[in-house]
Amino acid sequence: MTRTDETAPPPGRKSKTHRVGQRPPFDCVALVLQGGGALGAYQGGVYQGLAEAGLHPDWVAGISIGAINAALIAGNPPEARVARLREFWELITTNPRGGWLDAFGSSLGRGDLARGAFSQIAAANALMNGAPGFFSPRQPNPWFHPTGTPEATSYYDTTPLKATLERLVDFDRINAPGQMQFSVGAVNVRTGNFAYFNSRTHHIRAEHIMASGALPPGFPAVEIDGEPYWDGGLVSNTPLEWVTEREGHRDMLIFQVDLWNARGEDPTTVANVLSREKEIRFSSRTRAATNAVRRRRRLGSALATLLERLPPDLKAGPEMGVLEDAADLSVYNIIQLIHRARTFEHASKDYEFSRATMEEHWAAGYHDAIRTLRHPEVLQRPATLDGVFTFDLAVDGRE
Repeated sequence: MTRTDETAPPPGRKSKTHRVGQRPPFDCVALVLQGGGALGAYQGGVYQGLAEAGLHPDWVAGISIGAINAALIAGNPPEARVARLREFWELITTNPRGGWLDAFGSSLGRGDLARGAFSQIAAANALMNGAPGFFSPRQPNPWFHPTGTPEATSYYDTTPLKATLERLVDFDRINAPGQMQFSVGAVNVRTGNFAYFNSRTHHIRAEHIMASGALPPGFPAVEIDGEPYWDGGLVSNTPLEWVTEREGHRDMLIFQVDLWNARGEDPTTVANVLSREKEIRFSSRTRAATNAVRRRRRLGSALATLLERLPPDLKAGPEMGVLEDAADLSVYNIIQLIHRARTFEHASKDYEFSRATMEEHWAAGYHDAIRTLRHPEVLQRPATLDGVFTFDLAVDGRE
């Protein structure tokens, strides 16, 4: 798959995106956003492409940076969502030391040694100075804070993120009945159990989003109802399986936006090894979740067909309630949009918060969304026997 060097058009100026004439034939359109730090700008570009095509999700679920992007989408009216996403990403990629670094990065060629060196410098800048409106380094270092204090458990303070979320996200909108369903995942520090916070069962606050992205030891745990939570990516970096389990017996069109590519080349240097290890670690659950969804759907379909053939005397048994609940003839289209790192991006790519790289990630997501929507089968009900259709532009849609 090749990508153009174009940038995505700014909010309000539409491209020649294929516009969907009518709602796709599914009960629910879901947007599932994986974690990945600075790579999350790719999700912003994907959403811009979907929004311009007239595809507005009924449900958005996210982990870590995906939770932040999800909140910016669910917490704003349709006409303001792309602008709010851009505002957030432009804020956190503003260089607090001046614009020389961004100007230097924009002037470099792409894919060469200089571009790689710039990315390393930009990542080091984020480590030392943080990201505006997102996180700032603790002074002094956490090792010099008293044991048992929140300051002693993380290298960065995420208080700026709380203020940013409360300014850019309308939490009354997220919690209002009848609005887009919203879910974020986090891990309970004490029990190690995964937890999802859903707008239909919880009153969502900024803390829920911050908890989903509280990756230790960089960020501190976030307390919710007396319990401390860390980044959901510690257990599972994709909400796909949870979403499909909670939305049973409904046909779903799912756009799964992943920031780590499971496929890659054999590493040739230690730097490549570190990058590839991180990709495998954070993408591994994606394929497992997709396979689990397909397997459950196949079993549910077979069970539904079998129950129709049972004689009346067997249908009266107490087991029927359990079996009928598991029987499922619903269908899923799982459309995967996956960020594929360029050769100059290494293990630091998830904390490389330069403006130049953010724009590249955003544009890549935007153009991947456009090219994906050019394939009509993406929006059509699956014709497969198991009722699950998957699409990956790099594998199924080579152009």
